Amino acid sequence: MDRITNGLMNSEAILFKTCREMDGRYLDYIEKVSKKVVMAAGPTLPVPPSTPLKEDLAVWLGKFKPKSVVYCAFGSEWVLCLDQFQELLLGIELTGLPFLIALKPPMEAESLEAAMPEGFKQRTEERGVVTGEWVQQQQILAHESVGCFVTHCGSGSITEGLISECQLVLAPQAGDQPINARVMSQDLRVGVEIEKGDEDGLFDRHGVCRAIERVMNTENGIGKEVMINHDKWRRVLLSPGLEKTYVDKFVMKLKQLISSQ
Repeated sequence: MDRITNGLMNSEAILFKTCREMDGRYLDYIEKVSKKVVMAAGPTLPVPPSTPLKEDLAVWLGKFKPKSVVYCAFGSEWVLCLDQFQELLLGIELTGLPFLIALKPPMEAESLEAAMPEGFKQRTEERGVVTGEWVQQQQILAHESVGCFVTHCGSGSITEGLISECQLVLAPQAGDQPINARVMSQDLRVGVEIEKGDEDGLFDRHGVCRAIERVMNTENGIGKEVMINHDKWRRVLLSPGLEKTYVDKFVMKLKQLISSQ
C-alpha cells in the first residue's frame, strides 16, 4: 500500500485500464482532485478463445432451453465461507432453473461434496452441476443455453460478462469488487446486485433467488432495463478499433508528457 501511495504522490500522470465512455466522469474527478494528468488506456478485452467448449459440457448444456441456464463462478482465487457457499447454492436452487456452478470448496470444508447443503445434490442432479475445477468461462458464457452469469465482480469476469449476452447478477466480496458492482448496477445499470444484510454484510438464499429472478424476467421491469443497457455497452466495448484508438491516444499523450519535461 505504501508503494502505491508513494507512486501516486510522486507521479506526474495516472493511467487507468478503462475507457472514458464508461468511466469518464470518474477520471475527470480524479484529475481535478489529484491535479495530475489522468489517462485511460481503454478496456482490456479478453482474447477470443481458440478452442471449443469441452464436448461433455456442451452436450449437457445443450439439453436446456436457450437462455435458461444460470452460470455462477467467483474466479480462480476467491473462496467463500461455508455459510455463504451454502446460501448461494440454495438460492440458485430456489429459482428452479438449470445451473452450472464453478466454485472452490469453502474454507471450512475439505471438498465440495462435504460442503453442499444436505440433500442438495439429490434434489438438483437432473438440472445442475457443481464443480471445483477450472472451466472455460468465455465459451460457457457464449453458449446459447446460458442466460445468467452470477459473478463476484472481479475485473476480468466483469469484462467477460459485459461482452457476453448473459444477464448479470452481482455478488461482490472484497477489494475492488464492491465498487465494480456499484458501477455496474447503479451507474451503467447493466446488472442487479444481490441484497445483503445491513449489519453482517452477507447475502441469503432468498436474496440470491430474487436477484436471479429479476434479471431473468426480460419482458419487463429491471430485467428488461438491464438487458437493453447491457446490449448498448456490449456494442460499445466490441466496436471495431476501440482498443487501438485508446492505445494510440495513450502513446501520443505519453510522448507529449516526455517532451514537455
